[in-house]
Amino acid sequence: MAVTIQDVAKAAGVSVSTVSRALSSPEMVREETRARVRAVAERLGYRPNLAARGLITGRTANLGVIVPDLTNPFFPSMLKGVQARAREAAHAVFLADSQEDGAQEAGLVAAMAKQVDGVILCASRMTEPQLEEVLGLVPIVFINRAVPARPSVIMDNAGGTRQAVDHLAALGHRHAAYLNGPRSSWTNRERRKGLRRAERHGMKVTHLGPFAPRFEAGQQAADLVLAAGATAVIAYNDVMALGVLARLAERGVPVPARMSVVGCDDISFAAMATPALTTVDLRGEQAGRAAVDTLLNVLAERDGTRRPALESALIVRASTGPAPT
Repeated sequence: MAVTIQDVAKAAGVSVSTVSRALSSPEMVREETRARVRAVAERLGYRPNLAARGLITGRTANLGVIVPDLTNPFFPSMLKGVQARAREAAHAVFLADSQEDGAQEAGLVAAMAKQVDGVILCASRMTEPQLEEVLGLVPIVFINRAVPARPSVIMDNAGGTRQAVDHLAALGHRHAAYLNGPRSSWTNRERRKGLRRAERHGMKVTHLGPFAPRFEAGQQAADLVLAAGATAVIAYNDVMALGVLARLAERGVPVPARMSVVGCDDISFAAMATPALTTVDLRGEQAGRAAVDTLLNVLAERDGTRRPALESALIVRASTGPAPT
């Protein structure tokens, strides 16, 4: 015989409504009570009837997540945080890839609207007109893009770039190249703001691109960096930076003796590269969890305009060193 919510409530010594909140809106229940209810539910093998809950609440207990590119190794850590937090809140996650295309992204939001309670957009590529078309279709939370009067989880992109500039300046570099990401990227615009720190150090910054945020683009950009005469390069993301490292190795340019390389995102491959890549950790998994919390607050009509801000951290590894003399 199937275990019911009444069985869980009786075994945990709480009301049925408390069990329901502990499993569907855990932030509304004290941590001690929440842990006890979950432990009892797991021990008894209780599984919530999501269809029945949907009939009562009008909710699907589904969340949509759209990313620009599933092949980009940065997004799995973010999705891991989304999935973990959604599971804790007894929600399923629908995932889609917009292929770096704002029009496709808008179409995916429209397609998901009737199947999910809300959508999380990671590094949205939509233009302002495209955003206007979808903002009223379903509750939306943005990661790594600020949209006026809309909830979002903001990563410290400008701060991360400032840390990279300070690091290179301390190593004696006076000419760095920056490899721009996609023209439509809000993230790229924020990272460019951090480059203003170079003026304080008397450092010249040569802007190259825009480039697609891919390995091959980094290989192409490496030749341009060498032609520009820079002694250091900051790439829009780690995938591009790994392409730079590969091309420099092909050309026999030693890193960091001749060229220092900095990426951004701290993907798992960054530490495995040769040399290991200096990069900016943007707390991707933490951002995913924060986005789910923010969306659940929006759905519960609590604090729906809050914008959590996450701190970045420069991870110094072997790809950066003193400027060549």
